[in-house]
Amino acid sequence: MEKLTINNWAEEDRPREKMASLGAEALSNAELLAILIGSGSTKESAVDLMKRVLADSKNNLNTLGKMSIHELCQYNGIGEAKAITILAACELGKRRQMESPEERPDLGTATRLYNYMHPIMQDLDVEEFWVLLLNQHYRLIKKVRISHGGITETAVDIRIIMKEAVLANTTILAVCHNHPSGNLKPSRQDDELTKSIKRACELMHIHFLDHVIITDGQYYSYHESGLC
Repeated sequence: MEKLTINNWAEEDRPREKMASLGAEALSNAELLAILIGSGSTKESAVDLMKRVLADSKNNLNTLGKMSIHELCQYNGIGEAKAITILAACELGKRRQMESPEERPDLGTATRLYNYMHPIMQDLDVEEFWVLLLNQHYRLIKKVRISHGGITETAVDIRIIMKEAVLANTTILAVCHNHPSGNLKPSRQDDELTKSIKRACELMHIHFLDHVIITDGQYYSYHESGLC
């Protein structure tokens, strides 16, 4: 008889597919561990095997993590590679508990936007355009470089900006680009782009915080100038 691999299960019973569609929180501990080991034995599925291992550990992941490779290998269907994988996952879980959550910078003002992006843009000899995606507390979710262009301007596709914003569940959006020439004065194209982004954000119910133009040592803020 062949081992019962996850690929042989009915689709609704496959933990990988379940995690992809419903999220990791929807899976039991046994299902999560089954994803790691991939297959059980000829007598039981990976989930049933891990249910049995967990039952022997009083359904306690901390207790499971204290088992040795030799002890795990006593179960039919678990070899050394699977035992090491299980214990490695337990160790990662323990280390995660000891880590502090990543501090997301507060980018709620033009000065903070400038201070955050200036080190990235100060030495560029061409224009780059970045979008900063923020949550409702003005904390950064992610930053995305939208374009990398010429000395005087760079092409920006607003559809890409809004796509990134929607995918990141953005509540507040800010954009910035640099002027390699050192001239802080916005161009006509900068003004038109800012208006277009603002309209797109209004349509998507996203708060458009600011468009900041960065040079090495100074910035121009559409928000502070009352134009955003």
